[in-house]
Parts: sequence; C-alpha cells; structure tokens
Amino acid sequence: MILIIRKAALLAAPVLALALLPACEMVEEEEHPVPAAQEVEALYQYGGELSVAMSGNVAVVDVTIDPVQYERGGDLWAKAFPYIFVFSGGTRDAFDQHPGLGGVRVRALHPNGDVMSQALLSREVLTQLTWNRALRVATEAQREGTERPAAMRDLVEWGEDHTEFEYNPDYIGSTDA
Repeated sequence: MILIIRKAALLAAPVLALALLPACEMVEEEEHPVPAAQEVEALYQYGGELSVAMSGNVAVVDVTIDPVQYERGGDLWAKAFPYIFVFSGGTRDAFDQHPGLGGVRVRALHPNGDVMSQALLSREVLTQLTWNRALRVATEAQREGTERPAAMRDLVEWGEDHTEFEYNPDYIGSTDA
C-alpha cells in the first residue's frame, strides 16, 4: 500500500508542478508589470521629435534625426544616433524604475519616416560598471563628436559591442565607422 502511495506521489509531482507553472508566471507578471509608453517617454529629453511605444516588454523609442545634423555628420552620425539614447540616463532610469521592462530599442528616423538605424539594449547586458562606462562614452560623443569624430566612432563601436543593431543601407554605406 505504501509503495502505491509513493508511486502515485511521484507521478503527481510533475503534473502538479506543470499546473502551478502558469500561476508562477502570472505572479511574476503582476510583480513586474510592463510600463506604459508614456512612463518611459517621460524619462527622455530631446529637443526634437521623440515618441515611445511598447512592443511586448520592449520600449521602442523613435527619434527623428535633424536633417542638418545628418547632412553634417553623414553615415557616422546616423550610426551613432541610436546609441546616444540607448546609453542615456533615460534608458538606465527606465530599467531601474520598471523591472518588467526587458529592453529598449531606439530607432533613428529620417524626417521622411524611414528607419535609418536602430539598436536594442536588453536589460541584462550592462552591469553598474559598464553602465557608467556607456554613459561616459555617449556623453563624450555628444560633447566632442563634432570636433573629434573619433568620439563618435568610439560610441558606435561600444554600441555594436553591447546591443543588437541594424543599419539601413539606403542611408548608411557598408564602410566601417
């Protein structure tokens, strides 16, 4: 009799675990809800067009490039532009304030609406130390990029090493930054 009870318990354990799995996922979702797009958008400051939409647990930040900046900076500027926002206090704060946020994708838009370049930073990629480095690289590129294009190239290299990125060949040539 005891042997039958043990066998029944062994057979029931996996079934019970599978039955509880959806409940565990529901609790986790309730504890870490995905933020509203407006909450994430409020964390970014930009003098031009910027909007945020949510795609699952990823914030999609669309930023329109000023045509004058693109004309002056060309391919390098178009490549670097998403990283300025990906590696910003706004993104870091979005991750800190919203544990349900899985990633931030920044898309640099041409004024005609085309996506020129984009980069996705997943939550788990940067540590506190690498966040500090990312913020320094992005800030340096913003401050010195016009006089010292190498700062923009550094930002692009850092971005390519830490994000999933894509460049639109209609706007960005195949040559290296």
